[in-house]
Amino acid sequence: MRIIYIYDDFIANLLEAGMTIGGGNAEGTFSLCSYFGESICWHTDNPDTDPWEWKMRVLNERRDIAYGKFFYKKSGFITKEWFPYFYAVRRKNMIFEEAYLEGTLSSHAKRIYDILTEHKELPIHLLKQYGGFTREEKSRFDTAITELQMRMYITMCGGARKLSQKGEEYGWFSTVFCLTEDFFPEENLSNRIIEYEEAFQKIEKQLYSLNPSAKPAKVRKFITG
Repeated sequence: MRIIYIYDDFIANLLEAGMTIGGGNAEGTFSLCSYFGESICWHTDNPDTDPWEWKMRVLNERRDIAYGKFFYKKSGFITKEWFPYFYAVRRKNMIFEEAYLEGTLSSHAKRIYDILTEHKELPIHLLKQYGGFTREEKSRFDTAITELQMRMYITMCGGARKLSQKGEEYGWFSTVFCLTEDFFPEENLSNRIIEYEEAFQKIEKQLYSLNPSAKPAKVRKFITG
């Protein structure tokens, strides 16, 4: 990995690594934050040197990198080259309905998944509205959104602001979500069968090449979620 001074450096390193935690490397596996140079400064709104801006740049400008809560229930990036291997490990070649019937996905996750199946992509405030989620369900909604990302059933795909009755945008940007199959449609993810062990070992080998001193338990958690 090379020192990262600007956004383009980050992208070049990410395409080489294939994956990274979005923030610091507290778990000791792998994060490109370890390669940030002195010009990198968070929360400055500078699109070239503020990593907080890069997630939206990636989602708005590219379609070969996914961003979402993929690692340790925290944000991270995975390139299109490596996404099918995480998809194979996390989903174990099960469609949503199979996993739900097994009891490994919540009813709140099903409500969100069914809405995205119908509408293709929606900002989080409309997901809550269309799903009829109440304020009392906020915690379960947030857990389900993370659960679905960690299991590779949905992913972030952009940002959108709320619309007033006059059709004018207002407020902060809301994260937009879609099904993973719709984010990488050309990969034909649901029909591309990669065995669990093959996928696990491929990711494991890459992680140890990026960080030979990573602890096995943390590596397994990074891979399996």
